[in-house]
Amino acid sequence: MLTPAQLLSGYAQGVFPMAERADDPHLHWFDPPVRGVLPVGKIHASRSLLRDLRRGGWSAHLDTDFDRVVAACADRRETWINTPLRHLYRDLHQADHAHAIEIRYENQFAGGIFGVTLGSAFFGESMVSTRTNGSKMALLWTSCHLARCGFTLFDTQFLTPHLERMGGREIPRLAYRQQLANALRSEADFRAYSLPDSNQIWQEITQTS
Repeated sequence: MLTPAQLLSGYAQGVFPMAERADDPHLHWFDPPVRGVLPVGKIHASRSLLRDLRRGGWSAHLDTDFDRVVAACADRRETWINTPLRHLYRDLHQADHAHAIEIRYENQFAGGIFGVTLGSAFFGESMVSTRTNGSKMALLWTSCHLARCGFTLFDTQFLTPHLERMGGREIPRLAYRQQLANALRSEADFRAYSLPDSNQIWQEITQTS
């Protein structure tokens, strides 16, 4: 059985675990030849997304219900998040090495993201959307929050078209490990600051775009 310490050690070496499916009790380490990353504090937001943010109703909440966000991310037809991983993520959360940002629209759950932190690296594990733009809002808040808290690496593991449209890119394994090594040399605290409100997020995104 993989321990939280072994999981963190794997992240520090540039690998991450996944299950083949939810009912598979086994975990497998992955070390892809290219890695997906997002720019910290410089994420791209489309005009339509910014209009939706500006209209109001959106809010973000830090670690209010970590297990709920993880469960929502795993609640899909095919998922790599099995029961052992959920337990490991909970243990890391209790040890302040895993965090979740919950997105609400009109105070109703609309999406979220969770990930693991080590040094000044954030390893984005999964995100979910129950309302249009829910996961995109989660990415906006996460990118800005990571910049505020001193993080230097936003790892997305793989690059999807969704992430690419928001500024994500692929980098070779060697380049990723160099960035990871730099990130592990410094410390960042995911809870150093409270999450900004939607107006602050809008201002930060428009100033950097």
